[in-house]
Amino acid sequence: MSGMERPKVLVVEDDQRIRASIRRALAYEGYRAFEAGDGESALTAVRNDPPDLILLDLNLPGIDGIEVCKRIRDAGDSMPIIMITARVGDKHRARAIELGVNDYLGKPYQDSQLLDAIRRQREDKGI
Repeated sequence: MSGMERPKVLVVEDDQRIRASIRRALAYEGYRAFEAGDGESALTAVRNDPPDLILLDLNLPGIDGIEVCKRIRDAGDSMPIIMITARVGDKHRARAIELGVNDYLGKPYQDSQLLDAIRRQREDKGI
């Protein structure tokens, strides 16, 4: 990625209002955000225009976030994935981390928490 290009973030969330809110927060911080409302659309987006980072909801219609993450990692893609979910139990977190999620953010969260999680991944991965 060139130094001048803004990082591209794929927001995978089935709730349109939440997607729009995240997109606005990301745009304000200088990110290029694009969206997917379900798992199948997310996988298509990753194949067609790979993002620098993925914000991935766990509960999605059709293919859930865990399966999306698994398929992305099985395909050899290593972009950071931050799982966002209302399910904050240890077993869900452990399964997500086991499958290759880089960070796990419980709902509800503040925009600042989300942006901090993104910044940490950018620093760790050099994006």
